[in-house]
Amino acid sequence: MEKLSFEFEASDPIKKPVHVGVVASGDLEVILKPAQGTKATLKIVTGSDGFKEIWKNVLTRFFDRYPLLADFEINDFGATPGVVNLRLTQAMEVLNHE
Repeated sequence: MEKLSFEFEASDPIKKPVHVGVVASGDLEVILKPAQGTKATLKIVTGSDGFKEIWKNVLTRFFDRYPLLADFEINDFGATPGVVNLRLTQAMEVLNHE
C-alpha cells in the first residue's frame, strides 16, 4: 500500500462535497470537499506501489483542463489510468448537474 500526496494550482472552487465510485478490485473512489486557498490537495491511498509518476501525469492532465479547488481523497484498488480519468470525469458531472 502506498500513500501519495499532490498539490495543483486551482481557481474553480467547488461548493459541495462529491463522492463517486467504490473501492473494489480494479476500481477506486473519489471524494471531493470544498477547500480554501489557491491549491487543490490530493491524498491518494493505493494498493499498487510504484506508480507515482503515472498518477502525476493523469492528474496533471486533469488539472490542466479542470482547475478545481478542492480537497481530494482518492482510494484506489488497482484502477487503470483510464478508470482514474473516468471517476474524475464522473465527479465533474456530479458537480455540474446537481
